[in-house]
Amino acid sequence: MKIALAQINPTVGDFEKNSEKIVSYIKKAKKEQCELVIFPELALCGYPPQDLLLKPHFIQRNLQYLKKIQLNAKGIKVIVGFVDKRGGNIYNALALLQNKKIADIYHKNFLPNYGVFDEKRYFSEGSQVSIYDYAGELFSANICEDIWHKRNISVLKGKNLSFLVNISASPFYLGKLNLRRAVLSKAAKELKTTVIYCNLAGGQDELVFDGTSMVFNPQGKLIKVGRRFEEDFITFDTEKRYSVKKLPINKIKDTFSALCLGLKDYVRKNGFEKVVLGISGGIDSSLVASIAAICLGKNNVLGVIMPSEFTSQGTYRDALKLCANLKIKHYVVSIKNIYQDYLELLHPFFKRLPFDKTEENLQARIRGNVLMAFSNKFGWLVLNTGNKSEVSCGYCTLYGDMVGGFGLLKDVPKTLVYKLARYIKRVYGHPIPASVIKRPPSAELRPNQKDEDALAPYALLDKIINLYVENDLSKEEIIRLGYDKKTVGKIIKLIDKNEYKRRQAPPGVKITPKAFGKDRRMPITNSFKE
Repeated sequence: MKIALAQINPTVGDFEKNSEKIVSYIKKAKKEQCELVIFPELALCGYPPQDLLLKPHFIQRNLQYLKKIQLNAKGIKVIVGFVDKRGGNIYNALALLQNKKIADIYHKNFLPNYGVFDEKRYFSEGSQVSIYDYAGELFSANICEDIWHKRNISVLKGKNLSFLVNISASPFYLGKLNLRRAVLSKAAKELKTTVIYCNLAGGQDELVFDGTSMVFNPQGKLIKVGRRFEEDFITFDTEKRYSVKKLPINKIKDTFSALCLGLKDYVRKNGFEKVVLGISGGIDSSLVASIAAICLGKNNVLGVIMPSEFTSQGTYRDALKLCANLKIKHYVVSIKNIYQDYLELLHPFFKRLPFDKTEENLQARIRGNVLMAFSNKFGWLVLNTGNKSEVSCGYCTLYGDMVGGFGLLKDVPKTLVYKLARYIKRVYGHPIPASVIKRPPSAELRPNQKDEDALAPYALLDKIINLYVENDLSKEEIIRLGYDKKTVGKIIKLIDKNEYKRRQAPPGVKITPKAFGKDRRMPITNSFKE
């Protein structure tokens, strides 16, 4: 049997375009004489639809468009993900279409309810395991999480399946692809059959779906693999023999690709054309500007350089040089006079009080207002440039450097920021000046300021953040690993007390196994202390 995997990038709620895309791939599969074409989980409505699923008319629209798709299922079988409704319940489902009819509907058995997933909030669980007979060939089809559970695999053992289809909407994070490979390979070996896995591609709010659809032979060897971070159309013939493939994993390249796809789809799917960001001459804004220029095009990226009396000549020159290297349009808006006006205005109230974070934050908020003015006037999306290390410790200013519609580096630790900068320098030439990468990072809101004076060396800081946030280790457990007690206590205190800031941060691409937001839902009002 010749089978096609349509690794598509749908938009949540855009039934018209999603169904058009599905139909176009059905026609392509027919043209290539495929007998079966497979689409990802909830391909019709997009994933995850979240509380749109609570709207009855959303469910109804989804069912209406499924009927349009089934009219094209003539001379070919189609497996497509959609939302099914039975009585008062809705289901994460797949439809097997043939001869312009729905031949069968399968309901997802295991609903993930951890991390970014909350499917039990919406869907009811299915209980059946599907087995289909096509010209004497038996095959089964299930949805995403179903293949991760022993029960479904054990039920299918001994059924002599020709192949098993798994449709999925599995989001990217570093390390996830190896997990998928292990699960799918194990299923193929246990069932002694070919496993065909079709995954979603595209960005949806904070999630990025990396595609990488795969086919494993009965020995659990990878024999087909789709493109990473883009749509793809893969064909596979059950009668042919295929050589073993390598899985293309590169941590830095994958992170860069995820950030590009997440940004591009957020901009495109939300109706923006151009983005604007503050360019300070520092590493974070340089990286964000570079990624934006590469994936959106230089004509769609605007930089605003906003020097103050604390801005060094070096960072100012680097900001100008970066814009020149990237060939992006930029504006220089000095905030010196505005800042002095604020100081004079507040002087009667603050006199005889020392310079502190109040005066530092004023500068950040002035810059935030300038960026939002450009956004409001021209309809540009403001890109936030804060990284995970800063956001973790609250080393950022509410309504200042935290402004923006999208936080590209929100889940990117500072140490990974530098690796990405070097990757861009190596692959795309020299857009980021070497001095930006070498200079000790500083917010430049007061004389001789350095990030590490307020935090800790980033190499150390990121390790502790990883242990505490992503691995949920206690203070005592981290100290027992050999970390300094005082440093650990300081960092954990900063993380704990800044949940209120993180709750007000813009959305950004999920990169790590546990991003702030849906992955880690801490109460703001919280008296539990480490």
